Amino acid sequence: MPAENLFKSVGQSWSQTYLAGVTSLLPSWLAKYSRVSGRVIQLDDSSVLVPGLADAHAHIIENGYMRQLPLMGSQSVQEVIERIKAYILAHPEVMNDKSRWIEGMGWDQTKWPGSQFPTASDLDKDPLLKGRLISLTRVDGHARWVSLSVLDLMPNLPEKVGGGLIVRDEHGKPTGIFVDHAMSLIPTPPWSDAQLTDFFDMTIKEALSYGLTSIHDAGSSPHQIEFFKKRAEAGTLPNRLYVMGKVDSEEYWGNQIPRLHDYGMHGRLNIQGIKIVADGALGSWGAALLEPYSDKPDMRGLLLSSPETLRKLVHQFWKDGWQTNIHCIGDRANHEVLNIFEDILEKRGGNVTEWRPRIEHAQIFTPGDLKRMKQLGVIASVQPTHATSDMWYAETRVGPDRIKGAYAYQTLLKASPNGVLPLGSDFPIEGVNPLLGFYAAVTRLSVDGTSPHGSGGWFTDELLTREQALKGMTLDAAYAAFAEETLGSLTPGKKADFVVFDKNIMQVPVGDILKAKVLATVVDGEVMYGTL
Repeated sequence: MPAENLFKSVGQSWSQTYLAGVTSLLPSWLAKYSRVSGRVIQLDDSSVLVPGLADAHAHIIENGYMRQLPLMGSQSVQEVIERIKAYILAHPEVMNDKSRWIEGMGWDQTKWPGSQFPTASDLDKDPLLKGRLISLTRVDGHARWVSLSVLDLMPNLPEKVGGGLIVRDEHGKPTGIFVDHAMSLIPTPPWSDAQLTDFFDMTIKEALSYGLTSIHDAGSSPHQIEFFKKRAEAGTLPNRLYVMGKVDSEEYWGNQIPRLHDYGMHGRLNIQGIKIVADGALGSWGAALLEPYSDKPDMRGLLLSSPETLRKLVHQFWKDGWQTNIHCIGDRANHEVLNIFEDILEKRGGNVTEWRPRIEHAQIFTPGDLKRMKQLGVIASVQPTHATSDMWYAETRVGPDRIKGAYAYQTLLKASPNGVLPLGSDFPIEGVNPLLGFYAAVTRLSVDGTSPHGSGGWFTDELLTREQALKGMTLDAAYAAFAEETLGSLTPGKKADFVVFDKNIMQVPVGDILKAKVLATVVDGEVMYGTL
């Protein structure tokens, strides 16, 4: 169906920005903007049409990878073991071949009794698992838990790893936990093209079913980028990808990533940014803090590169015209990166509107650095479900004072000179459904309606309004990808990307937001999921 023929009757305008047109205006809209005669689609009064939703920070291939052996929601080490056993029994090719690697993702020790890291020995206690090559990635992607058989493949591990940690027992022996850069020591086999295809198709099918028309892939290797290019050339990208290239090197690697603008048969692939990881994650005590962790006074987390190396890299990417997107969770990581951005923007003539530097996660700030975010105009790219997942242990990690500068979404939005706060999920760390993030942003509650502060929500001064949250998933995400002129709002002349929900997520009680279902996901005027 031609994009110019798709309109919707909205009984009440909840935001002029997102109004597609009320019934009385349809004839004049059609006369003015439609190039050919077409039908008007009248939706049910209870449904609502919104701009195509974007996830401003996600991991497409990794989400499919996680689905092969998902460990999300496991409540103990034993439950993880039971899931691995079920996987082995369901896959005869794995059952009958102990040389086959078993890989899974999603465990989170903070949800288990004692909240301690598991060990390789835990995986050897069950006869079915004993002697197998097992590598299990933590929910945040910043730690791996391996079996004794995998440790046997690495007899000469270094004592220390720059930007990483090999967890050891009281005798100095590796326990089977590898954090951040230390994970690169694990000799897992690379993904094949067939695996990439399976992982990609699985994720995109799920994303479209939830209304995602655009995804910012936050850290794609050259191999993955080549895969995306082939899909774009073949016309098999059903939604838009804004890809951040990533190479694990402390030497400049911008020449290894292609610059692509509206690439492919449908013009849906764009690459003009890169991803750098400055620190680890809060759940594995890897987020780099200025002061020690409140619950581990001997630790301050990990900077994955020295400030000097990071500064050199960022300067080179800026000079070469790359948007720079940097993962920063801890207040030290955010502080160091703001120092670098400040140097470029205030001393070297950097233009923040042209460059649009982003801090990915933007999780913990000092009060002074929150003010610098406003001064510099750096984009904070945040994930509301991280707040509601982490809220059960975050204050234990950082204490009552630092927590006030954490997950500060309303503060960050007000600090943005352009009023921009792109929202994402970081899937597979969180769920693909963007309504999970929408709900978390406007309630600061878990899906069961609870929080450490009760049913009213966690640090509710940082709540977003529904309008702010929807804008974060549409127009703000488009701005963060240099696409605000063509995406992000229901405006004549923009691309016809939109979503129809069976419930008006802007008006239903908050407890009903997650009950909303997608009736149709439309990209370039073509229905990619559901029906109209």
